Formats: sequence, C-alpha cells, structure tokens
Amino acid sequence: MFTMHAIDPGHLESVRGKGTDVSGNPVEATTAQGGEPLRCCLRDATEGERLILFGFEPVLPAASPYREIGAVFAHAAPCDGPAGAGYPEGWRGRPQVLRAYDARGRIHPATRVHDGTDPEGVLADVFADAAVVRADSRNIAYGCFMFTVTRAACAGPG
Repeated sequence: MFTMHAIDPGHLESVRGKGTDVSGNPVEATTAQGGEPLRCCLRDATEGERLILFGFEPVLPAASPYREIGAVFAHAAPCDGPAGAGYPEGWRGRPQVLRAYDARGRIHPATRVHDGTDPEGVLADVFADAAVVRADSRNIAYGCFMFTVTRAACAGPG
C-alpha cells in the first residue's frame, strides 16, 4: 500500500565523495553513541558505528517555499539500505509527524502527528486525500527528516 524511501544511495555517495552537504557545509564524521536514526538504512545506529552528519534537503515534487534543510545521520560507508519497503520496525512506537505534500510541493492539510503505534493506519488517513502525493516522516522534537512515504505505485520520492 505504501513504500518508505530512505535517502537515495546516489545522493549519499555524492555527499560522501564531495565531503560537503547541500549548503556547502563540511560533512562531519562521527562515531555513534547508539540510537542515532540512520537515514540510509532506516534503523538506529549501534554504539561504535562510523557515521556522517550532514544537512539534507528532501526533494519536493516541484519548486516550493516549503523546502527545508536539516541535519541527518547516515553510515560513513555505503550500507545495504533498509531491510524492507515497509515501515521501519525499529521505529514503531516513535512519535512522528507525517508531513503531507501535494503535487505543487506545498504542505497539505492531511499532515498528521502519530504516536507510532499504528503508522500504517495514520498513513492511510494521510493518503486518503488523492491530492497527497507524498509524506515525509519527521522527528517531533527536532523536526528532522526521517524518510519519505509514497503510495506503492510510485517509483520514488521525487
């Protein structure tokens, strides 16, 4: 019914290769304390993993004043990506904002906050409006991008 999209591996390779993020800021290398949400494989880091921290701007369906840049963690080296296309199992129970967007790249009123106990049910509510083309899951406390959700028929987040 839905597909979850981590940050595109090609984008991650570009960030790792250039050593700068979308704003031209240097990528920070760090060692995981444990619990950092990894946007490359949609799970939390374990203590000691090598990570990078950088500014990321999710691609919206069109140019939009709603574009945002925020800090995200990913593995310092390429990984296998998410374990599956469904909602990240390790992130169930984590409150999130599902920020809905329309085809113009504008935030849609279907945006919802959920407590993580039934993310598929909340996603069904968000996507019940045909004008919603995608939703970005975001951390409630920091507002950080977590992953993009599209209807299963869509090829990708952009």
